[in-house]
Amino acid sequence: MRIVKYPHPMLTYPSKPLLKIDQTIRDIVAEMFELMYDNSGVGLAANQVDLPYQLIVVNPTGEREQKDKEYVFINPVILKLKGSQDGEEGCLSYPNLRLIVPRAKEVKFQAIDLKGQPHTYHWKDFEARIIQHETDHLLGKPFFLKATASSTDLEMALLQMKKQYLKDLEAGLEPTPEQFQENVKKWESERT
Repeated sequence: MRIVKYPHPMLTYPSKPLLKIDQTIRDIVAEMFELMYDNSGVGLAANQVDLPYQLIVVNPTGEREQKDKEYVFINPVILKLKGSQDGEEGCLSYPNLRLIVPRAKEVKFQAIDLKGQPHTYHWKDFEARIIQHETDHLLGKPFFLKATASSTDLEMALLQMKKQYLKDLEAGLEPTPEQFQENVKKWESERT
């Protein structure tokens, strides 16, 4: 498992609901947490690891040792947004890119946990920003589209990432569009 980088097609692919929670999913979740911590993240969506599922792992502290702060959200749905705040965001799939993004100050949302139990959550401030960022991933919406101002720095950063992706594609390190579609069909048939 690896974190895919822009412009990998999974980053704009709308994720499908996850209908089966089994040991395979629990193993995926454990690996996602490890990748998130290894890359100094606080949240990671399944499509960032090239899986088309509505699955998110979060630890607002970003600290591997604070297991009590770990959350797994399956099929999350935002119910209510309240207030507004600007804040800086980065993303593991867009390395070295930091942008100011307006988000709701408070979020009420529902999700299923790893035991298959539904829960309703009410998060504020930084935690609210995390869940909005990660649910946008599941919808295939990159965070830079919501940034308050675009700049030549943003355009240059995206261009550099695209050039690297095309090099990796030529070297066979990334799937061709046909291989991507085949992989998505296989993964979706297994879990959705």
